[in-house]
Parts: sequence; C-alpha cells; structure tokens
Amino acid sequence: MNSRSVRVRFAPSPTGGLHLGGVRTALFNYLFAKRYNGKMVLRVEDTDQTRFVPGAEQYIVDCLEWCGIVTDESPLQSGPYGPYRQSDRKPMYRQYAEQLIVQGDAYYAFDTPEELEKMREDLKTPENPSPQYDITTRMRMRNSLSMPPGEVDALLEAGIPYVIRFRMPEGETIQFDDLIRGSISNDTGLLDDKVLLKSDGMPTYHLAVVVDDYLMKISHIFRGEEWLPSAPLHVLLWKKLGWEQDMPHFGHLPLILKPDGNGKLSKRDGDRLGFPVFAMDWTDPQTGEKTIGFKERGFLPEAFLNMLAFLGWHPGTEQEIFSLAELEAAFSVERISRSGAKFDYEKAKWFNQQHIQRTDNAVLAAGVLPFLEAAGLPVDNKDVLVRVVSLVKDRCHTLADFAEQSAFFFRAPEQIDLDSIRGKWTPEKAAFYREWSDNFNAVGSWDHESINASFETAVAASGIKKGELMLPLRIMLVGGKFGPNVMDIMEIIGAAACKERIEAALAQL
Repeated sequence: MNSRSVRVRFAPSPTGGLHLGGVRTALFNYLFAKRYNGKMVLRVEDTDQTRFVPGAEQYIVDCLEWCGIVTDESPLQSGPYGPYRQSDRKPMYRQYAEQLIVQGDAYYAFDTPEELEKMREDLKTPENPSPQYDITTRMRMRNSLSMPPGEVDALLEAGIPYVIRFRMPEGETIQFDDLIRGSISNDTGLLDDKVLLKSDGMPTYHLAVVVDDYLMKISHIFRGEEWLPSAPLHVLLWKKLGWEQDMPHFGHLPLILKPDGNGKLSKRDGDRLGFPVFAMDWTDPQTGEKTIGFKERGFLPEAFLNMLAFLGWHPGTEQEIFSLAELEAAFSVERISRSGAKFDYEKAKWFNQQHIQRTDNAVLAAGVLPFLEAAGLPVDNKDVLVRVVSLVKDRCHTLADFAEQSAFFFRAPEQIDLDSIRGKWTPEKAAFYREWSDNFNAVGSWDHESINASFETAVAASGIKKGELMLPLRIMLVGGKFGPNVMDIMEIIGAAACKERIEAALAQL
C-alpha cells in the first residue's frame, strides 16, 4: 500500500432487505480497512426517492450490527465528512453539475418523457433495438447543445423542468486499473449521456457517488461487478471535475450466482428453493410480504461471514473455518476471484455447524434460548440449558435445530415409537422397567454414574441382555432412536420425569 490513508465505504440504498451480496460487499470493505488500519464509512445512498422504503435504513444498520461489521463513520456515528445520508447532502451536488456545464462537459436537457419515448421508437432498428441518448442522438433532442442559447435561457427562466446530462466525449478510450480485474478499457462512442442531476434537484447515483467519494476522501472502492459498466463514466467525472489525482482505486467484486451457476442469485431463487438470501428477516412495509433471513434461520454471525468470505475469496490454504479476527488477518485483495461464486446452502449450513461446534456452550445457549422459547419449550434453568446444548450441539446445523434435537429434555415426547419395541417385547422386560423405576428414590445422588450403576445392577439381576433393555429405555424417554447418552438424559430430566415417561410408555405396550 502507498502512504495514502485507507478509507472505504459501504453505500447501500434503503430500498428493501439486505441481500447477502450486499453484506459481502460490506464485509470485504471492512476486512480491507482492518488489514490496512483504515476507516470504513457507512453512507446511505437515498437519492432515488421513488424507491425509498421506510425502515430500510435502520434494517441495514441492524444487519451490520448483527454481523459484527463495525463502521467508523455513519449517519448514527458522525465524523468529519458528514452528513452521511445523501438526501441530507442535496444542496452540495448542483454546484458540481453546473461546473461541468460551464466546462462544456454537461448540458441541460428539457426532453419530456413522451419525447424520449418517441426518440426510442423512431430510431429502433433490428441492429439497435434500444437507442440511447448519446453522441448519435443528442442533437435531435431538446437540450442546450441543440438549441440556441436564448431559447435555453428562456426555458430556464420559465422554470421548465430539465435534467443535467453528462456530455460523453467522442473518440476517446477510457482506461483504468481494477484491483481485481486488471486493466479495463472502454470506447466512449459506445456510452450514453447519463443524467447527473434529476428534475427534482436530486443527483443520480453517478454524480453523487463521485462527489461523495471525493469529499469523504475515499481511497478504495469495492463494489459489485454490476457497477462495472458505470465505471468509465465515474472515471471521466473524476477527471472532468479536476480530481484525477485523488481518484480511488476500484475493485469490482464477482457476482454471487444461483446454485446451478446460471445467473445472479436473487430473492426469488431463495423463495423458490427454500433458503434465505437476506441477512435478517425483512417485512415489506407496503405489501406485508415477509422474507426470512439467515439470523432467523439460526445462523451464527461469524459463520455467516465465514461463508460469505468464501464466496469469491480464498485464503490460499486448506483452512476453511475462520473467526472474524482471523479473516481480518488473512484477507487480501489478490485472493479475490474474478469469476462468480455459486451459492450452496448446504455448504452454508456446514459452515454454521462448524462454528456451532467451536462456540462456547454458555454463549451458544444464549443464542439457542429464543428458538426454544419460540417452539414452546419451557426452559427454567439456564445451567441445565448449557448442559443440554453441550450434549446435542454435534447434531445441529443451525440454532433452530436445537429445538428439535433437545425438546425431550424440556417436555415429555408427544409421540413414542413403540413399534420399534413391540417386536421383541416381553412381560419380563415390562417387569424390569416397573421394578427399576420404582426404586429410583434409592439411587441416591441422581447423576450419570449413579444412574448407570443402578441400571447395571438391575440388568444383572434380571438375566436380560443389556442391549435388549437400552434401546427401549431410550425410546420411552425421548420418543425415538435418537439423542445423546441415555444416562445423561436421565440425569438432566430428573428421576420423577423419568419414572412418569416409563410408566406412560408401559401403559401403551
């Protein structure tokens, strides 16, 4: 790195839920800033008021907080380059658009929507099905390039609505070096004259992002590859505004693809295939439609970030499981792939399972508790919950799985797989369980060792093989052929509950 201070930004638009691709962009910016002891800015790009969704900004903040991605400057944590919400910066953009007009690099355009549509229809051909407002068409339209100065002044004085468009130069090649993709070149003759300032006075993304990145002293821009077609315009704006020496380094991140690799992963893919694509639950305030998130599916934030990091990046080693701190230490731009990364939900759950195994049981229990409560499981003792978590965690891919895997610890099973018992059931086995359970009070200290000793003694006295008694015991206690060590189960649920469950099963046999 050069001596320039590293400053990166995550700049989402508050238009809905935060797609995992957006979180990955935030993560890569965060990791880069951490790697080079830099600063990360959260900037809310809300210039498109037609797409603004109430609550979306707070949702984005909540998602970053859940993930553990801490920003240094934001609308809620002001710094020296605020405000950090573009709608609050509206007055500062016009001067730069007007500067470009004075320089001859932009112009006023008075075209109505009907005139724009007519142009597209009139010029449409099989070879050019989508005509643009560009070098070849601009002189046919109502703008300050095609109209006499006096007419332009009159329209401005009359308050006729207009936009300000960038005047794309002719016959130039725009070249820049992308940190991920290398040298990028574009012919200006193939690019259109983008709107910079809308008729309501709000800037478009193109003008706002360049002005804000300059004023906020952003040194590196990491964003999705969908913005690559816009990069030549942004490079030109940096140059035309006289800021070329301060232009950030660009890095365009690869797409996150559908599981089959055929196209960009979308919310609809998640709905169709049954997996989340948002970081957290999102409810559309207009339609009421709810989209489930990774958090509510029971993912740990570090596992979620670990999974995201590997969608387009690799450490160059065999290591796959990383804490956030380990990602901060290992991250490098050189290891970011140019190719899109296929999303694999089963792999995502594997990452989560690995992190569950590595998480302290007390910490894990706190995360599991809401899922148990949602399932209606009564958890009265947090110490017991910690013990339960330790016993079943190796069977769980998500925090939500703990409800199913541990339900029998907190309430008697509603259904018992007695069919697995009946085939080899005998009156002698029934007598064994009745006699043994009647003597639970004599076990003394109700712990694994004491319970097991009592069971071994009773088995030896019965003359029945231990293997023939262990499976029925498990089924009577938990309802099926699953769960951790039976003696651990008995210790936790207590003698009285064990006796009640055995008696209930015997009554049905």
